[in-house]
Amino acid sequence: MASVPFTELYSSRLILRRLRREDAAALCAYRSAPEVARFQSWETFDTEDGARLIAGQSGHSPDIPGTWFQLAITRADSGEMIGDCGLHCRQEDPRQMEIGITLAPAHQGHGYATEALGVVLDYLFVRLGKHRVTATTDADNAAAAALLRRLGFRREGHFIDNVWFKGKWGSEFSFALLRREWEQRQPAGCT
Repeated sequence: MASVPFTELYSSRLILRRLRREDAAALCAYRSAPEVARFQSWETFDTEDGARLIAGQSGHSPDIPGTWFQLAITRADSGEMIGDCGLHCRQEDPRQMEIGITLAPAHQGHGYATEALGVVLDYLFVRLGKHRVTATTDADNAAAAALLRRLGFRREGHFIDNVWFKGKWGSEFSFALLRREWEQRQPAGCT
């Protein structure tokens, strides 16, 4: 499967674009917040972590098997970076993707995550022709589970104490959405 060059994604309030060097401060500010890091793989996120993440994205595109492609989520009206979204093209089957999202606490609860992932799902299913998109979340992260359900994902699994996470056993939910399910949710002529 050939890699598809990435261009920006737009919604009514957001622009999703490649990470840039100048995003490091905003990225570190929200990723280092304890309430954000709680359900993420990191404990802290400093400027070196931000620079490393941004540099590691150089030359990536969302359709390279085995890689994560990170998008900056920015407000269309101000250009302010309010979060990021990761797209993982599966090495074993590039017709399937995994997604993740991180949003700054000040911008949670305003529908931005739903809007951003809606644009991402449309991009993955319609423009890239992906068959299936998955997401995994901590079983205690009720907000993330609700977000995925709002977007039409179904919970396919509940893994009990399956991961050693931050010094204790953690449980996870596994969610998935098929292209045909996404298309059925869209009004005629909108995909």
